[in-house]
Amino acid sequence: MNNPGRVIAFVNAAHFIDHYSMLIFAAAVIVMGPALGMAYSELLPYATPGFIAFGAGSLLTGWLGDRWSRRHMMVIFFIGIGLSMVSVGLVSTPLQLGAALLAIGVFASIYHPVGTAMIVSYADKLGREMGLNGVWGNLGVASSALVTGVIGQYLGWRFAFIIPGVVTVLLGITFALAVVHEDRKGSKQAAAQARVAKKDMWRVILALLIVVIAISTTFNAVTVALPKLFAERLADLTRSPALLGVIAAGVYVFGAMTQYTIGKLLDRHSLKTVALPLSFMLAPFLYLAATLSDLPLILVSIGIVMGAFGQVTVNDAMVGKYTSEEWRSRAYAVRYFVGFTAAGASVGLVAWLYEQGGFVTMLHAFAALCLLAIAAAIILPNEIRTPAPQLN
Repeated sequence: MNNPGRVIAFVNAAHFIDHYSMLIFAAAVIVMGPALGMAYSELLPYATPGFIAFGAGSLLTGWLGDRWSRRHMMVIFFIGIGLSMVSVGLVSTPLQLGAALLAIGVFASIYHPVGTAMIVSYADKLGREMGLNGVWGNLGVASSALVTGVIGQYLGWRFAFIIPGVVTVLLGITFALAVVHEDRKGSKQAAAQARVAKKDMWRVILALLIVVIAISTTFNAVTVALPKLFAERLADLTRSPALLGVIAAGVYVFGAMTQYTIGKLLDRHSLKTVALPLSFMLAPFLYLAATLSDLPLILVSIGIVMGAFGQVTVNDAMVGKYTSEEWRSRAYAVRYFVGFTAAGASVGLVAWLYEQGGFVTMLHAFAALCLLAIAAAIILPNEIRTPAPQLN
C-alpha cells in the first residue's frame, strides 16, 4: 500500500518539472543562438514539434495510464524527461536539437493525464490537492526562466539543461523505489464526492468542452501577451525590463493563490456553486484592461490572472469528480489534448488580433470569448452528493 501523502508529493514535483522542462529552451535560446551560430528566429522553430507532442501525446499516454499502470508511466516520465534534458545539453547540430526537444515534449505529455489522475485517486480532499498541484505547476513556469538565466550566465547554456536533467533522473529513481504499482481495486472512485444523474452527463461534457476551449485559449493568450502589454502600458511607471518582470511575477502569484483558494472551496461546495460566480470574472476584467495603463492595469491584470487560474482548477476538478477510476486518465487526456490544442492556436490568434487593432482589439475579443465560460457554468447540472468510499 502506497502512502498517499508521499505519492502526491512526487506528483506535485512532477508537475513542477513538467512545466519547467518545457520552458528551459524559451529562456536559453537567447544565448544558444550565438553559441550555435544561428539567429533567434532560426532556432525558435525547433521547439515546435516538442510543443505539438506535449498536447497530442497525452491521448496515448492517458490510455496507457488507464490500461497499464500510472505508476510505471510516471517512472518513464521522470527518467525519460530527465535524460531528454541532458541530451539537449549535449547536442552539436540543429537536427539533434530538434530531436532532443521533441523527446522532452513526448515525455512531458505523460504528466497531465496520468499525474492528475493519480492526484484524484490518492487525494483525501480533492479540491485542496488540485489547488496545491496547480501551484507547483505555476512555480515550474515561474522559476524556469530565472534558474535557466542564472545557470546559463555562470555555467553556460548546456548546464541549464544537464543539471535539472540529472536531478530529475535521480528523483525518478527515488520514486521507483518509494512507490509501488497501484492496486486499482482499492482506489477511490472519482474522488468520490460527487455524481450527476446519467441523463445529465451530456451537460457536464458540453460544459467542459466549452470552458476548456475558452479558458485554455484565453489563459495561454494572456501569458503570452502580458509581458508585452506591460512593456507598452506601464511606461509611466518604469522602463526597467527587470522591474517589469518582477511586476508580472507578482501578478502571477495572485493566480497561484487563487488556485489553492478555489481548491479549498471545491471541497466545501458543489462545483456549480463555485464555477458560476468565478465565470463572471474574466470577461469584464479583460474588457477593462483593453484601455487601462499603469497601476489600474496592474490591478485589473491581477483580476484576469485570478479568474483564469481559478478556472483551470475548476476544469481539472470537474474531470476528477465526474469520471470513474478506470476511465480517468483517458478523460484527462482528452481534456488536455483539447486544451493544449486550443492554447497552441491562441499564439497565432494573439499575433493576428494585435495586428488588426493592438491590445484593445485583442483584449475585447478574448473578453467576448470568455462569455462562453458563463454559459458553461449555467449548463452544469446539480450534483447528487454521495459519501466518499474509503481505501481498502
